[in-house]
Amino acid sequence: MQSINRFLYGPTPEERVRAWQAKLRAESRKLDREMRQLDAATTKVRTTVKQLAAKGDVKSARILAREVVRSNKQKDRLSVSKARLGSIGTQLTQQLAMMKVTGSLQKSTEIMKLSSSLIRLPQISQTMREMSMEMTKAGVMEEMLQDVLDVEEDEEIAEEADAEVDKVLSELTNGKLGQAGTVGTELQPSQDMLEDEETERTMEQYRQQLNGLLSG
Repeated sequence: MQSINRFLYGPTPEERVRAWQAKLRAESRKLDREMRQLDAATTKVRTTVKQLAAKGDVKSARILAREVVRSNKQKDRLSVSKARLGSIGTQLTQQLAMMKVTGSLQKSTEIMKLSSSLIRLPQISQTMREMSMEMTKAGVMEEMLQDVLDVEEDEEIAEEADAEVDKVLSELTNGKLGQAGTVGTELQPSQDMLEDEETERTMEQYRQQLNGLLSG
């Protein structure tokens, strides 16, 4: 009988909630992987910044330090998003408890607010869009306005202030480098052209790797 009802009416509310919670856990693990990859890439860049600073290559050190700042902000953002996924999961657990009393899933402005913010994160945008539509059909959320669903990424990491880059440089060089001017500071005369070319290749490799992670 239960299988017949599922065929005629689809999954039960409890089954829907369990499926959503499974998706949330999967997306949370995906963000964990992203953060680990970001940590590994950033660690390599930090080491290179120290090496460049030791050679007196201030301009190159500052360029990569800017990438470290961007990476730190992206990691913070992923961490906040993971917490929001957990909050939705908790809200859904509460929905299951309430359903025993009310007999049905209830609308939740909190779930709608959290889902709206997560739709803007490229790494999990597609999954959250699909879940939001399913939750709307199930009566958990009001239908989102199309301009909310289609909003362009409005939290793109902005160009960081020189003060923030100075702080990273100071931390990585034990205070020896940090107040060395803006990113546009001219390079000191090169002592070895081949060494400079190798530095450029290394910098570009790390920047591409980080940019790939930052763009999702």
